[in-house]
Amino acid sequence: MPFILASASPRRAELLRQLGLEFITRSAEVEEKLDNSRPLPEQLRELALHKARAVAEYSGDGLVIGADTVVVLGDKVMGKPGSEAEAREMLGRLNGRMHLVMTAVALVDPADGRVMTGLEETRVRFSTLDPEQIEAYIKTGEPMDKAGAYGIQGRGAVLVESIEGCYFNVVGLPINLLSRMLKEMGHPVYASW
Repeated sequence: MPFILASASPRRAELLRQLGLEFITRSAEVEEKLDNSRPLPEQLRELALHKARAVAEYSGDGLVIGADTVVVLGDKVMGKPGSEAEAREMLGRLNGRMHLVMTAVALVDPADGRVMTGLEETRVRFSTLDPEQIEAYIKTGEPMDKAGAYGIQGRGAVLVESIEGCYFNVVGLPINLLSRMLKEMGHPVYASW
């Protein structure tokens, strides 16, 4: 069975290639809106499932993988910055502090209608950064398409002092969780090797 990644993220695609999976990508055009009235983990699972279902509707055969990642500092959810000023503000708030990276993963099998969701959480501590470091990082352009305005797998690695939990979750796709979910759905990763 082919796999379909319901994401335009090059980082998620690279992680699936690392696993040895053959897949195609189809971007999920859905509104990514969160509200404060419901638990965040529940909303992230629903959003990942909504993305996977949206792609499954027009993709035909293939197990669809959807995901959604957010950065959480205190009670504030940080998505992707809309401007350099917003990236500067996000990085300033994360500076020297611990935050949480949450990724929900959803699988949809259009052939039999089965669905599954999972959630991974990783704690990340930023180093104490001076304004010049933040400005230099923003000028690389790297923060602009990433939740929380940083990418641990790129130059943003120098911003991170430590992590507790899954590194790949911080990149954008918790591959151990995904592997367990795929096995439970009858599609173990190792079958592709």
